[in-house]
Amino acid sequence: MNTLPELQRRIEAAGQSQVFRFWNELDADGRAKLLGQLQEIDWEQIPALVAAGVVQRPDNVIPADLEPAVFFPRQPADPAQQERYSQAVKRGEELFRSGRVAALTVAGGQGTRLGFDGPKGTYPIGPASGRSLFQYFAETLLYAERKYGRRINWYIMTSQLNHRATVDFFASHNFFGLTEEQLFFFSQGMMPAFGTDGRILLDAKDSLALAPNGHGGTLLALRRSGALDKMARDGNDVISYFQVDNPLAPVVCPLFAGLHDLEGSELSAISLTKTGPFEKLGNFCLSGGRVHIIEYSDLPAELAESRDADGQLRFRAGSPAIHIFSRAFIERLTADGRLQLPWHRADKKVPYLNEAGERVEPAEPNAVKLESFIFDALPLAARTMILEGDRDEMFAPTKNKTGVDSVESCRQSILARDARRLAAAGITLPPGVAVELSPLAGDTAGELAAYLAEHPVVTAW
Repeated sequence: MNTLPELQRRIEAAGQSQVFRFWNELDADGRAKLLGQLQEIDWEQIPALVAAGVVQRPDNVIPADLEPAVFFPRQPADPAQQERYSQAVKRGEELFRSGRVAALTVAGGQGTRLGFDGPKGTYPIGPASGRSLFQYFAETLLYAERKYGRRINWYIMTSQLNHRATVDFFASHNFFGLTEEQLFFFSQGMMPAFGTDGRILLDAKDSLALAPNGHGGTLLALRRSGALDKMARDGNDVISYFQVDNPLAPVVCPLFAGLHDLEGSELSAISLTKTGPFEKLGNFCLSGGRVHIIEYSDLPAELAESRDADGQLRFRAGSPAIHIFSRAFIERLTADGRLQLPWHRADKKVPYLNEAGERVEPAEPNAVKLESFIFDALPLAARTMILEGDRDEMFAPTKNKTGVDSVESCRQSILARDARRLAAAGITLPPGVAVELSPLAGDTAGELAAYLAEHPVVTAW
């Protein structure tokens, strides 16, 4: 940790000495608060970030050689690929039995858009049971532990806003049957907001205007929190990454994990076949022999709408943000204590203190926030792998209260999935009857039949 004079020197060299504007007016607590924030910033990196992404707007250049990414299809295309998938399932099961896999959930958001006051992961998404999103994942991990006979560590990235509430929620629910030792909570990093002149804004006399540094910041937060060190001690070198708002995420998928390992991939991804050319999913693409994700808003319409000879969209592989990382890859990307990912600019309305110490509430965008995106790690990986997933089984995002990708649509997807699983186990529901199953019931027809034989009472209405 730097001394105050050393920190002041570094900040002055970065051209940001205005952050000390009200220093002489602060009491000891206020100074400690501001210093804590200033110590977290990589000041040597700030001038380059300001020059490249704040005082000028970066060009959004689409590579001229852009092509659709290659992926493993949901169903094997030939006997050789069928054999590869069978090998992958066996390898994936070995990974879980040997304790090499850890789960990683990005859970820094609040439930505001759902009309809910609290961390999004605590939202009661269960259609009948009221299970929270966190409980769905916890029961999925418990199911896998019982099936494979090995504990699965769970890393949960919170934010400064919801960290305490998240930890308290787990404690109040006895960690949903998991052990406290296998859970690791850590907070996302923050990034200051900049005025359009490149100067960092103050939110208060004792505080910078801060915002989360984007889901790409997960990787650096893993290092700074000690999570990577813990993974290494525990023998976790395969990391299953998913976002908290998708209860159908394939947290434990032997095929996905096995292909990742067999292919020697450093970063793997699930893709979903897009419902249309402009669905709001990032597009898996190839450029320069590397996999990239081009955001749906950036892919030119002529490419988005282009089709193969058989009439399918050429750029049909969309990203639901479900990945597997190799721990060694994350260690390499964060080896020098910096995040080796590009920063993306977002123009926002950010309240701030002016030079007179008066709070300004802007009516128009006045500031730049910089975020890193985790998918920008794809072209940095020595080898990648993409597996097409089943949308109905893997994707039910809970981003809105109603409409598309909402609480309503997610609950409908949960019930539809559970009805399919019951039917596969030989149970047909009467018209008008819906059943919600716990993830503990298993994910094969045989496991579900055995579970129901021991647990005859299910939630139905």
